[in-house]
Amino acid sequence: MPYETYSGVNVRLRYVLKVTVSRNYGGSIVEYQDFMMEVGIEDCLHIEFEYNKSKYHLKDVIIGKIYFLLVRIKIKNMDLEIRRRESTGSGANTHVETETLAKYELMDGAPVRGESIPIRLFLSPYELTPTHRNINNKFSVKYYLNLVLVDEEDRRYFKQQEITIYRLQDS
Repeated sequence: MPYETYSGVNVRLRYVLKVTVSRNYGGSIVEYQDFMMEVGIEDCLHIEFEYNKSKYHLKDVIIGKIYFLLVRIKIKNMDLEIRRRESTGSGANTHVETETLAKYELMDGAPVRGESIPIRLFLSPYELTPTHRNINNKFSVKYYLNLVLVDEEDRRYFKQQEITIYRLQDS
């Protein structure tokens, strides 16, 4: 079986596999690109969220920066959330369960134009599992970074970006 054991809200996938390897695994050469996410309200707010990659291992660190390019509304606070979306079933019988696993406060108070906020979010304290995509057309588990801004009138603005979580290979 090509999948890991998983225990979620609606799904439990278990099996045992024994493998004997007769030679070392050479590994893959991977080069990561920076990713950029933009949040904006026309003529009121423009923010860029830059982070170092879109694939993270379970004990990795999300490193990034938020740039305020235009700020004409009064922002009260800003959070970065890690959300897990578990989908079960298929077609019209699909059931989706979304859970917020982490909520990290990035800012409290109003930013000014030109300001930048560094981000360093360690993943190891959170109970994450690897991303599972369409396992036997029955279920999938996906993770998202959700950037949430709240203004002084308690209106919420957000932008969500999918990330991939994987288990680091033992060497």
